Amino acid sequence: MSLHQANVHSTRPQVGVCDVGVSPHTAHVTTVLGDLHGLAGRAWAMALSRPSEGHDCSLLTLRPDLPVKPLGLLITRATIESRRHADMTWGAAQAGVAAGIADAVADGTIGQVTIDDIVAVVTIWVDWAASDERAVFLNHRKATLQAVHLGAAGYPEINEVIEARHQPYNARFDFAALTRPLSE
Repeated sequence: MSLHQANVHSTRPQVGVCDVGVSPHTAHVTTVLGDLHGLAGRAWAMALSRPSEGHDCSLLTLRPDLPVKPLGLLITRATIESRRHADMTWGAAQAGVAAGIADAVADGTIGQVTIDDIVAVVTIWVDWAASDERAVFLNHRKATLQAVHLGAAGYPEINEVIEARHQPYNARFDFAALTRPLSE
């Protein structure tokens, strides 16, 4: 289901999460799309008006003076620590996220009929060691589009969540490793 087909004026935003790529160029993206006048709109306005130290936010733009539609806000989860990291975050990653949102509009996942009535809040984490602008851009574009698709589809199903609780894992932790026998 697309955001266009869903009731975008409901209080429930569409949330998607996606990781794409290989460290240190991995894109860690979370998207929240929803009604400009609902929870997503309030979160969008609060984040824009009250950035926290080291975790800036900015309007998503495809090029200077051309904001993406729906209006999107990019929030960093990694504190900017160097000029190079800032360039990777506010350059390649930001451009990739903006292109990913525009891709979701182009493929119909985000409907153009309601485009001015919704907002997007996107959080990203860019590794401090990232150095390949092309990889950072492409990974963020793909992760953003996939996150929007997952949010529009209502992913995950509750049964998958219940099943996964027995062996959680992520890029920094693997529960299965805890259950392996210790070698002597």
